Amino acid sequence: MSVPSTTWRMLSQRSAGEKLPTGLDAAWNAAAGFVAGMIPRRSIFTRRANAVMTLERHFADMSDARLRERADRLREVFRRCRETPEQLARAFALLREVAFRKLGERPYPVQVIGAIAIEAGCIAEMATGEGKTLTATMPAAIAGWRGRGCHVVTTNEYLARRDAEWMRPIYAFCGLSAAHIEQEMAPPLRREAYNADITYCTNKDVAADFLRDRLAIGRSGRLADVLLRNITEGGWDGQRVVQRGLHCAIIDEADSVLIDEAVTPLIISGDAPNPQQVQAFERAASLAGQLEPHRDYRVDQRFREVDLTGPGRRRLAELAKPLGGVWVGDRRREELVLQALTARELYLPDKQYVIDEGKIVIVDEFTGRLMPDREWRDGLHQAVMAKESVEIQPPKDTHARVSFQRFFRLYGKLSGMTGTAAEAGREFWQIYRLPVVVVPTHRPCIREYPPDRVFATEQAKWAAVVERARDAHRTGQPVLIGTRSVRASELLGRLLSAEGLDHQILNAVRHAEEAQIVAEAGQAGRITVATNMAGRGTNIKLGRGVAELGGLFVIATERHEAGRIDRQLFGRSARQGAPGVAQAFVSLDDELIRRYAPRLAGGLARRYGRDGEEIVSRWARLPFRVAQKRAERMALRQRKGVLQTDDWLGEHLGFAGCEK
Repeated sequence: MSVPSTTWRMLSQRSAGEKLPTGLDAAWNAAAGFVAGMIPRRSIFTRRANAVMTLERHFADMSDARLRERADRLREVFRRCRETPEQLARAFALLREVAFRKLGERPYPVQVIGAIAIEAGCIAEMATGEGKTLTATMPAAIAGWRGRGCHVVTTNEYLARRDAEWMRPIYAFCGLSAAHIEQEMAPPLRREAYNADITYCTNKDVAADFLRDRLAIGRSGRLADVLLRNITEGGWDGQRVVQRGLHCAIIDEADSVLIDEAVTPLIISGDAPNPQQVQAFERAASLAGQLEPHRDYRVDQRFREVDLTGPGRRRLAELAKPLGGVWVGDRRREELVLQALTARELYLPDKQYVIDEGKIVIVDEFTGRLMPDREWRDGLHQAVMAKESVEIQPPKDTHARVSFQRFFRLYGKLSGMTGTAAEAGREFWQIYRLPVVVVPTHRPCIREYPPDRVFATEQAKWAAVVERARDAHRTGQPVLIGTRSVRASELLGRLLSAEGLDHQILNAVRHAEEAQIVAEAGQAGRITVATNMAGRGTNIKLGRGVAELGGLFVIATERHEAGRIDRQLFGRSARQGAPGVAQAFVSLDDELIRRYAPRLAGGLARRYGRDGEEIVSRWARLPFRVAQKRAERMALRQRKGVLQTDDWLGEHLGFAGCEK
């Protein structure tokens, strides 16, 4: 199927910051996505990659001086935006040769396919272990040659620093500068890093710097207008601005950055001391402790909501009557107590948060990492503080906010890469107008997938996990066990210790050793317990003789709300053609099925779940698939809601200004 380039561009065209379509516009957008999905991009990119491969000998025979001269020529061509398809192929071929000479690694054909997809403005799905870091250097260098800067965005600061230092020799040979952003950097150093041709940074840092620059610019809206007024009138200090614009971004782990973290808006806030408000949170926690579940309030686990019953409202009014002040009004009184009940029933220690040095620190439920610079909104963070009896800090005033969805839609050119994108293909198109291209693996994947094992109770599940880990340990096969919470990882650690099994635990409390622990998970006899996707981006190499034992055995102890996350965890094994095994151990007590398919789980338990035994039935896995699909649909609605709210705020609040 041949598609004219003009049609391709029309289907993929996205103006920076455009609103999420609704009504007939949404139907048109879905139809355009369907047509765009019919374009055989992988075949097209494969042909282009083959053309690049034919140039290998041409550049391999050049001296370093000649190769550097060719790089300088190509840089001038791209700077003037005069490149042709032939020159683009030469650029990829040259960058392959530079990577080989500077790092000793020549990108494989599949990596070239991924690089071409990224350069074309797509999300490249490349299996875990296929070398996405090296792949990104090719489109990043080309973007750097264009002279407007390129942000390579990843999920944590360690990866940003590592990748920038690792790939810097390639960029330097091509006449490009590379830098990275660290959280503690002073503004002058941040400005210098953003002025580099390629800047490695985290999604949180780049979005926060954007908001700070917006505050520095003020209410005038457009940077160009501010600069023009500064020339004609003077009086504005441009040194406070660190970024030079949002031209091009390549998102590593794109599903995590653009989807999983999209529901959390980034907020720049300031202190707002309020002793009366602090006292109100303390009293709300005390009142909540005097209410009885079921009688006074109901908890909806699926929608994560708490509602007061009629008797509960009357009971609360009676308890609050002597307090006076803010407790006199029904609405404010109930808001405060509902937040306290939400904190008590739905936010649990070692799951949604940990207590670190007397402070409540949020745990990212998708990565298992600590987020010390974040707080829950609308008084929820203070309600959790009151519940845990730690010093309550008053809510902060919001100075600026933006969701990651809205922020990344501001880039003139957006693309990315990840190990799991196909499941979210519709969402990538609807929200970001980004098509997904599934890149083949360099070597065939030989991962084994034994059927999920389903247990009636959580206790039976943990016992089976420990038994399976013990069996693998006896043979020397390494085991990586994924858990969804800090609490689950610590519980499993105690069970393994009780059996005398030596193991390593990687969770939000032990995030400092993350990369080292994950990297060694493939050594013979190793048992590693990791929360969710901690250590993402770190390569796991198999130890000597491990391949003969079947490779790394990955065990998922729960199914996640998104199938992508399960696949990311399973992708830890069987990389680059190595053997591996991935299996899920689940129970009817798991949070996913309790929240999204409680009736199906109840029927299964009544029929098959006697005495806590393993449930052996062809229907046993059905409730988990149903629950996962329901969770994915609900999460998509939430993300769209966040984006629509952000669009509304940007349109109706005067201080938001115009961000185009």
